[in-house]
Amino acid sequence: INIQPDTSSTNVKQQYKTVPKNIAISDFLAQLAPTGFLAPTAAPELPYLLLRRGDGYELRKYPGFVGVETPYMRRDYGFGSLGAFSKGMDPLAPSICKVYNDDNVDEGDGKEKMMMWPLKFAFPGEGTEAPPAPPAAIEKAGSGQWASINIMSQPERIVAIRAFEDAAMGPVVRNCDRELRAMLKRDGLEAEDGSDQFVVFTQYDAVHSMGKRRSEVWIELKDGGHPF
Repeated sequence: INIQPDTSSTNVKQQYKTVPKNIAISDFLAQLAPTGFLAPTAAPELPYLLLRRGDGYELRKYPGFVGVETPYMRRDYGFGSLGAFSKGMDPLAPSICKVYNDDNVDEGDGKEKMMMWPLKFAFPGEGTEAPPAPPAAIEKAGSGQWASINIMSQPERIVAIRAFEDAAMGPVVRNCDRELRAMLKRDGLEAEDGSDQFVVFTQYDAVHSMGKRRSEVWIELKDGGHPF
């Protein structure tokens, strides 16, 4: 989508410009191009509605969902804990990681890093809030060997997404976050207040899997900070 600079994101007719046909066709063909050997997806993906394919990013609307989260020192430890807890609950991809700005993405210093796995989402017509958690998750979370695991609910929200293929190391993730924030500012979109205090990145494939990986940086947009 071609965006007219210095226009309000709430005035769609003024903001959107026609994209030259050659650019539109090239973008479409790129989506059909072979991608090579892909790392297998860890689980079925949380569904979303694609709202915009911008220059370098996407805007998606995610339904309300409920999941489980745990603090982690290393991502493979987080995967192990949530995998053991959610056995038989059919968790969804992606793994959603939140890291504060004084933290390293992979090392265990600074504030807690949190990893969340979605479990259930609201179907169309079920409202914007998260559905109830599975009874097994409610029974286990926060007690005994699962004391560090909590149930987390997220309402429907609109998220800006920028994908990256390199390993999700600290400098890579933070640079991708900076690039996405610059794109949002360029296109008149506003991030949720306080979102600059941390980075959120996602991983769709299993830890240590082989092949081309799929990872993304997410920034939630504030109400009124987008035209949707």
